[in-house]
Amino acid sequence: MTDPYGFLRTPRRPSGARPVEERLNDWNEVHAGQPLLPLVSQQAGRCMDCGIPFCHSGCPLGNLIPEWNAYAARGDWRAAAERLHATNNFPEFTGRLCPAPCEDACVLAVNADPVTIKNVEQVIADQAWERGYVPPRPPERLSGKAVAVIGSGPAGLAAAQQLTRAGHTVAVYERADRIGGLLRYGIPDFKMEKWQLDRRIEQMKAEGTKFHTGVRVGSDLDATELWRRHDAVIVAVGATERRELPVPGRELRGIHQAMDYLTLSNRTRQSDCTSPPLTAEGRHVVIVGGGDTGSDCLGTALRQGAASVTQLDINPVPGDTRPETEPWPVYPKVYRISHAHHEARERHGTDPRVFSCATLSFEGESAGHVRAVHLTEVESASRRTLPGTERTIPAELVLLALGFCGPERGSGLMEQLGLTVDGRGNFVRDTAFAAASAEQRKRTGRTEAEGVFIAGDAGRGQSLVVWAIAEGRAAAAATDRYLTGSTVLPAPVSPADRPLTA
Repeated sequence: MTDPYGFLRTPRRPSGARPVEERLNDWNEVHAGQPLLPLVSQQAGRCMDCGIPFCHSGCPLGNLIPEWNAYAARGDWRAAAERLHATNNFPEFTGRLCPAPCEDACVLAVNADPVTIKNVEQVIADQAWERGYVPPRPPERLSGKAVAVIGSGPAGLAAAQQLTRAGHTVAVYERADRIGGLLRYGIPDFKMEKWQLDRRIEQMKAEGTKFHTGVRVGSDLDATELWRRHDAVIVAVGATERRELPVPGRELRGIHQAMDYLTLSNRTRQSDCTSPPLTAEGRHVVIVGGGDTGSDCLGTALRQGAASVTQLDINPVPGDTRPETEPWPVYPKVYRISHAHHEARERHGTDPRVFSCATLSFEGESAGHVRAVHLTEVESASRRTLPGTERTIPAELVLLALGFCGPERGSGLMEQLGLTVDGRGNFVRDTAFAAASAEQRKRTGRTEAEGVFIAGDAGRGQSLVVWAIAEGRAAAAATDRYLTGSTVLPAPVSPADRPLTA
């Protein structure tokens, strides 16, 4: 702890974003470079170094937040980076993309403004790269064991890096033409520019990880053969089975899944095409779904020059304060405004979100293209439609951002590896595996198939990037223990998550 009165003397001051009109005219990150280092050091100095740091339990990675806050407050960026990377392979990703449940678990949040943990994390990570504190860390010796990782999202990358550094020969198989999974094609550049991802991939290549793109395991490459050629397999294919909206008019042209829209936009940014094959330019856009994917679609549509954008959310408007059912330090469902929501308010003068509403049907033109969405208000608790509240809004492009329900079906991967799915559509981890709790069994990732492990959204279900990295690290530790009988690889541990056992 640097200043025992820092939280009393220094008010919370998050890093500022670029002016709306400036950032809507480009695709660069919302924040203009790094915040001033003195500002971040001052904010880190608000940390109270609590006797029981609840931010640890709020973070799925169990990040050592008070430790790197203390170093950041002193401007010791090397030491801060070492403590940050001790629990997190990719803090420059989480510092930009994580919703920061650690901040809601901060002890200051009991009755005051929490520490700007996310801003401090991002700046430590950026300073580490700028100052050369993140060199490749190839292993001193090889184990002679080979591991295949299927999927190159944050879970797969974290598992691959941990196992490579442990001395195993690791090959990552990705079905897309570039490495990164949803980090590459699902996250818009204004949230994280892709050179951040490319830099990490180059580091991993220098450490010895091998990457194979354009390979669909299960169809292009038989998963059984891959399993036979390796000593262990980690399945980190994510949860990409999209939820549908089975209402009249769904077959009309101009209605698309949100991830298809975001992928095409990101491919345009990667120079795969000169202009996006699917664009919101000049169109009235309706986004069905109130989550982060919908917000990403909103920011993308605004940058493409949409005539208007409306985001529909079946849930009621959250309150401004914690509900009694979600007391501190739980991550609460409260009213939050993303950068995209703020941009829409500035550009069009109104909040783009419509709460407590459901889609009844889509109306089309004679040519078969969507032209309107029929809505109705719903009762908050039961979500039953309220008669007499129906209305119609114009729509020339509709994006379905309704979330995901487990790994994509029909690839052959599940059958070839002998995997099963649970009631939510996620791959099942071995329920007979010796562990102290069901949660621990999930975190080890082990399945009933010998030497096969599950990591990330494929087993947990649609979740956060920080959970994906945590699960990748945990699966890597369990895999290393399976291959060698013991492991020195750390796995995420917090007061709410007992140590993993093998």
